[in-house]
Amino acid sequence: MPATNVLANLFVTLYNNEARRNIECTVLPTSKLSVEVLKTLQKEGYVGEFEQIDDNRGGKFKINLLAKIIKCGAISPRFKVKNDEFNSWEQQYLPAYNRGMLLVTTNQGVMSHHDAVKKGIGGFLIGYVYWASWKISSRNNYSRRS
Repeated sequence: MPATNVLANLFVTLYNNEARRNIECTVLPTSKLSVEVLKTLQKEGYVGEFEQIDDNRGGKFKINLLAKIIKCGAISPRFKVKNDEFNSWEQQYLPAYNRGMLLVTTNQGVMSHHDAVKKGIGGFLIGYVYWASWKISSRNNYSRRS
């Protein structure tokens, strides 16, 4: 059965594997947009190295996780955002100012909303991801990230 939303499947798989504290996950199927999203997440430090495997059935990704994603998800429908409207969307999808990022697809490719603001361009919102300044080191012991 074909996947209805490849991007949503990517974010759900990342979130579930991070919640289970796995160090690696496999996502299938692939798409060109998913490759660009993973490159952006890798550039911002949310995921490690990833590999695209062509298996003649839609392909799959093997992604190394860095235990930095607390919550992520696809934004549907893909809202159109001007370069001066990112603050209101940031308040809606992110827990705090400068904590995480919105993923935006523009005419210059997929980028974070921080990069889009610096370049002064708008686009369509496709997803969000954020992290916390703490990590769970054991079941009941919380420690600060450096």
